[in-house]
Amino acid sequence: MQPSDAHHQATGNKTNNNNFKELFKTELTNETNLKVSKHAETRFQQRGISLSNEVWKKVENAVDHARTKGVTEALVLTKEAALVVSTKNKLVITALDRKSAEEQIFTNINGTILIEK
Repeated sequence: MQPSDAHHQATGNKTNNNNFKELFKTELTNETNLKVSKHAETRFQQRGISLSNEVWKKVENAVDHARTKGVTEALVLTKEAALVVSTKNKLVITALDRKSAEEQIFTNINGTILIEK
């Protein structure tokens, strides 16, 4: 192996290391993000539901916390909406505005999260 080859290989490994670190960091960041199902996306639009970035971040954090406690399907109540979330898949399954949620019975959930602020 030529000295220049060794240098290239070393810098190549450093680049791969940096790429891996960035990919790992991105995956960790994505780990906390909630996805929204097509059905829930439609319900958000149809029902005029809008959550601020601050509230959405609180929902994400609460869902992550609930997941660590063994909750797999959660009802998340905010001032604006009621969301049914799969904590296992980090997926919002459906959404209702709070007024509509008052008249509903939620089944197949094993945890409730209240976010009032």
